[in-house]
Amino acid sequence: MQDAFAKIITDIGEDLGRDGLRDTPARAAKAFQFLTRGYHQSLDEVINGALFDSDCNEMVLVKDIELYSMCEHHMLPFIGKCHVAYIPTGKVLGLSKVARIIDMYARRLQIQENLTKQIATTIRDVTNAAGVGVIIEARHMCMMMRGVEKQNSVMKTSAMLGAFQTNPATRSEFLALTAN
Repeated sequence: MQDAFAKIITDIGEDLGRDGLRDTPARAAKAFQFLTRGYHQSLDEVINGALFDSDCNEMVLVKDIELYSMCEHHMLPFIGKCHVAYIPTGKVLGLSKVARIIDMYARRLQIQENLTKQIATTIRDVTNAAGVGVIIEARHMCMMMRGVEKQNSVMKTSAMLGAFQTNPATRSEFLALTAN
């Protein structure tokens, strides 16, 4: 990876011998490995046994979880927040594990639409929830720094599973609780 970054830097016309760039290929490779660390994580590692018995059967919501990902089309960042809700059926997930699941999938090359669905499906599968709702709101550098260069655009995606898809009252409660 370090050699690939060195080639990119020289291909744009820069001098790798220049003081500020001398160690950049190594730093860039290390940074990129960090930004894509989700490829080296497993769901079992992330959950780490933090699934607990509970008689809670009302909506559990965690909102405004920041996320950082990389667009798979241009390999530029998109940055935003994620809201996750689920209706337990005997098991609840440790609070930090919701954020860790988001990070595991976000720290891969992604499109926001797939990321939203992956998070929802995983929460449902891990908890056996009666329903899951996920909303992501993000700003995409590929749209802000290049192309149409629209600085104030925000993309919102949602995935509604189970009761969040079939029960209008559940969906409405989730949307009301996540409204800013």
